[in-house]
Amino acid sequence: MSYWQRLEEPAQVLVCGASRGIGLALCEQLLARADVAGVWALARQARQASQSEGLAALARQHGQRLHLLDVDATDEAQLAELAPRLKPRIARLHLLLCTVGVLQHGAAKAEKGLAQLDLAGLQATFRVNAFAPILLLKHLLPLLRGRHPCTVATLSARVGSIGDNRLGGWYSYRASKAALNQLLHTASIELSRLNPQSTVLALHPGTTDTELSRPFQANVPAAQLFHASFAAERLLEQVARHGPEQSGSFWAWDGQPIEW
Repeated sequence: MSYWQRLEEPAQVLVCGASRGIGLALCEQLLARADVAGVWALARQARQASQSEGLAALARQHGQRLHLLDVDATDEAQLAELAPRLKPRIARLHLLLCTVGVLQHGAAKAEKGLAQLDLAGLQATFRVNAFAPILLLKHLLPLLRGRHPCTVATLSARVGSIGDNRLGGWYSYRASKAALNQLLHTASIELSRLNPQSTVLALHPGTTDTELSRPFQANVPAAQLFHASFAAERLLEQVARHGPEQSGSFWAWDGQPIEW
């Protein structure tokens, strides 16, 4: 039985990192589903049309089914306000998708060697890739606990696999994704006690044509560089395919498991 078949009511979905790339594509595909009651789209400037043109277009098309929330996922004070804001409007959350991530921006760097490592870069990368997703889950726990089917799916990356690391480099990014995987696996154990119908997944979307990957696409074969809509479609397939029995696991876009 797929995730959508397990639902007993139309789904309330929250997408963090919704203004562009895979997050925006997820919002578009979810809103196209009749079994989705509402999509809560989080981004730093979700409600500013000049900064989030894609979300503005979806809002004009779908009206009150799309809820835009200005939230900085790296600011825990803002995350702490989420559940109190949502609870008066929805009784429970059925699907939580987190697409936030950074590879090279500001202090965060795609280091090629140890000499390029510094504390500021490590902290900046971990703050976005590992800390933001798990703190988002922490603060939305009141809407996930219970006995209703719910899935939490966060974008990880194959390069976060320790067993698969044969090339080295990208110290901060690799380590932050490995940390994210451990945090999600640990959270899956706790959440299974708080909601036996819960599923927590770490998902690798493949190399997707987004701002994160563009500086590093030169050597990527065209057939292996995905459009955001394709990646979103494949990620939702993984959400549909995996249930509580697979909670705490790590999957690629094509349904293949990834070693830790």
